[in-house]
Amino acid sequence: MTLKQLKTYIHTLRYMKLKQINYRLYYVLRSKLRRIRGYSYVYSIPSNSQKLLLDNSIESYTSYDEKNNRFLFLNLSHSFNEKIDWNYSDHGKLWTYNLNYFEYLNQKEFSLDSGIRLIYEYIDNISKSKDGLEPFPIALRGINWIKFLTLHKIRDPKIDDSLYAQYLILMDNLEYHLLGNHLLENGFSLLFGAYYFSDERLYKKAKEILFTELEEQILGDGAHFELTPMYHQIMFFRVLDCINLICNNNVFHDLSLEDFLKEKAALMFGWLKNITYNNGEIPHFNDSTSGIAPKSEQLFGYAQTLNIIAQIKPLKESGYRKYITNNYELIMDIGNIGPDYIPGHAHSDTLNFELHVHNLPFIVDTAISTYENNEQRIYERSTQAHNTVVINDTNQSQVWSSFRVAKRAKIFNIKESTDYVGAEHDGYMCFGAIHRREFYPQNRKIIIVDEIITPKKRYFEAKAYFHFSETISNIKIEEHKVITENAIFSFEGSKSLEIVDTTIAKGFNRLEVGVCIIVSFEDNIKTIIDINI
Repeated sequence: MTLKQLKTYIHTLRYMKLKQINYRLYYVLRSKLRRIRGYSYVYSIPSNSQKLLLDNSIESYTSYDEKNNRFLFLNLSHSFNEKIDWNYSDHGKLWTYNLNYFEYLNQKEFSLDSGIRLIYEYIDNISKSKDGLEPFPIALRGINWIKFLTLHKIRDPKIDDSLYAQYLILMDNLEYHLLGNHLLENGFSLLFGAYYFSDERLYKKAKEILFTELEEQILGDGAHFELTPMYHQIMFFRVLDCINLICNNNVFHDLSLEDFLKEKAALMFGWLKNITYNNGEIPHFNDSTSGIAPKSEQLFGYAQTLNIIAQIKPLKESGYRKYITNNYELIMDIGNIGPDYIPGHAHSDTLNFELHVHNLPFIVDTAISTYENNEQRIYERSTQAHNTVVINDTNQSQVWSSFRVAKRAKIFNIKESTDYVGAEHDGYMCFGAIHRREFYPQNRKIIIVDEIITPKKRYFEAKAYFHFSETISNIKIEEHKVITENAIFSFEGSKSLEIVDTTIAKGFNRLEVGVCIIVSFEDNIKTIIDINI
């Protein structure tokens, strides 16, 4: 290991919570001891399931073709001949995870016979499962099995005994070493398991996790604290499913959790309404993309059926700000990258923004197409992949590997009013520089002022990046202007303008070619965006 690599690890580990480190060490040591002793889990335990009731939830995306025994996840498909290889890994670990989640059980018009066949096949091969017996897939599989069994009014001892054994494995491997949305998913699933098996132990642990984690993870303005709109949608969906479960089944006679979940749901509802564009799309900040989470419109409808009323608060703690006119919607990011101890879904995108013009994407975040540790993942998390300023071709925050961040930019000196938002970050203090960005939104015009602040005159290679939606064509550069059908960009203080191709992710493993304008400048630059009517 080089000295540079060692420093990267140190700056990554220093932000972790002591609980995370302790549990990582505990699980590693326990695993080694268990291997020595020949310990193995039991995969079927006698159980007593309860008859549950659930209102209609949101259907999963269609991902299974029964006729061809073909699965489609992350825009990659694979057909199995007869038996399914639950450890199939040619499309990456996340694809294998999706295969083991069993979300397809809840897709539209999924047949009962297919569901039972797939569940039985999984149970018969569970001892050979690898990724599928990790706590996260167990948690999601538990919810999906219970929803499917409840919908079809199935009580099958073989399935129930296997499911109960899986819940005990989950209880033995709760993701305290990761925390964040992983531990929260564990809690959601334990609640479903507790109700399905009327199990006080599962309920106690579920309640403990949900009270603790939701209190921390749902910010004052209603955002999920990992600041990824896609994951906010997923977490909101889980909270709604849990409310559905509790309100329809009086198993534990405990109103405190129901009231708490409804309170958090109302906040999450309000934030999602705030952040969702008029055309129903979400901004693709951090690890967000299309085709994974339920759409905002679906979530709004589901919440309303559960009598959840949105509690809309001004955008604040999440670091996002939104400005709306009759002509455009501007969403600005003046927040830090997320919780320091779990920044796995964060990007190096401080002072980034997105812009919709006439209800259509215009300036966009490039989004994500993969979680694999490759060049595309590194690029999609980089500062260059976002609509902000890059100094000396260096990331503001030190993103590395698939889900790691070492040194990270910190926001300060935030100032705002009804038609002004400004902030600074220290991500370039390695060069002795502070980047300050100011937004001046008007009815038909947006002014963005970028300034590189240094204690004494230094030379920097500063570049402002603007990524256009792949739907925007006929982009022209004339002197210090960029001309499009929807807007004209003028740059005061620019040295040069360059137009380059970029990639825009339209889902996992699905890339479109877009256009990026790179504007070089020295100390400061004023960008004026005139919106065409």
